[in-house]
Amino acid sequence: MWIVFALLAALSAAIVVIFSKIGVKDIDSNLAFAIQSVLIIIVAWSVVAWQGSLSQVTRIERRTWVFLILAGIITCLSSLFSFRALKLGEAGKVSPITNLSFVLALIFGIVFLKEKINWVVIAGAVLMAIGGVMIATARE
Repeated sequence: MWIVFALLAALSAAIVVIFSKIGVKDIDSNLAFAIQSVLIIIVAWSVVAWQGSLSQVTRIERRTWVFLILAGIITCLSSLFSFRALKLGEAGKVSPITNLSFVLALIFGIVFLKEKINWVVIAGAVLMAIGGVMIATARE
């Protein structure tokens, strides 16, 4: 079932790139991100409340809070950088570069989480990285 959600995430992320590119056309990229962030907060907390998970907030351990806060800060930075890149560049060139994050996540997973890989995963990651750079640097 995880693959269905992963594919839905990829589809929605692609749509977000297009909508965000249109959204930053006439305004500051940081303002566009701030507007989107407010909506993210409203939707995210609405889902938590709807699922009845609000009571779990008080049971979150300190270590978990630290990592969630750090991830939230990095998410904000990533989005600010992405919105600025979309303001300055073409969506079809920005997206392949920002999506090299999956190759970096693979590397970080190996180094920090001790995740196991094999030659197929390595070959796929290399092809993805090459493809992303080729698409982003292709001339008209």
